[in-house]
Amino acid sequence: MEFATEEIASQPTSWRQAIDLAAASAEALPRKGERVAVVGCGTSWFMAQAYATLRERAGLGETDAFAASEFPRGRAYDRVVALTRSGTTTEVLGVLRDLKGTVKTLGITADPTTPVMELADQNVVLDFADERSVVQTRFATSALALLRTHLGEDLTNALADVEQTVKEPLPDGATGKQQFTYLGSGWTIGLANEAALKMREASLSWTEAYPAMEYRHGPMSITDESSVVWFLGEPPTGLAEDVERIGALVVHVPDRDPMAELVRIQRLAIEIGAAKGLDPDQPRNLSRSVILPS
Repeated sequence: MEFATEEIASQPTSWRQAIDLAAASAEALPRKGERVAVVGCGTSWFMAQAYATLRERAGLGETDAFAASEFPRGRAYDRVVALTRSGTTTEVLGVLRDLKGTVKTLGITADPTTPVMELADQNVVLDFADERSVVQTRFATSALALLRTHLGEDLTNALADVEQTVKEPLPDGATGKQQFTYLGSGWTIGLANEAALKMREASLSWTEAYPAMEYRHGPMSITDESSVVWFLGEPPTGLAEDVERIGALVVHVPDRDPMAELVRIQRLAIEIGAAKGLDPDQPRNLSRSVILPS
């Protein structure tokens, strides 16, 4: 687990590099008014969800996020962005191959020696955020830092927050819980989905994620004293109090950037996994990239 631990801790540095890279990459990144689709697999899909909501909220153009395997090839876009840490994921490369010569494509990757460099029309390379651990952490958040900066966001406060979340204590009692639910709204729904994925990958924990207002519509029934309910962003009025009355551990840090709070969840996943004897650098049944036979 040494790689995952080091990579999580390095995120303040990699975010700064991503923020700096945004200006140099401006010509390749989506322009105001373009109709954009963002595709990825696993973690990259969830970052795509967050970015799509942020871009639309900023008024910069209609933006859709798809798991690469579900991309609707008959739908018209001005630009398709492919998020792929490895640059080798079969489904992502398939989308780029099918779109070659018909629509502008952009690859955002960590490895400049992989097929995405040839298949995408343009590429932005975050090689400083590449990882040796199978469980993805810093590439995902660094890519989102790049994209948020390009949208015009000032991430000064997010940087200050992540400096804290890489080292502050985990929520008291969280490592002893059995069930974890992550809730978001708007762009943080993607972060909640990613938080749950990290817990499953690194610690084999029972984890779920929902839009916060949907939590009352059924999922709340699983919550009891053995649960953690973690809000990424501001909880809907009264919901945190309702969860506390059930007896669950509620985690919410007001005014903290949710992307920085995701880093603390990454740390929780690693710690619980380590206590179970698991290695997030080589998790069960997973590999760094899914490459399917042709």
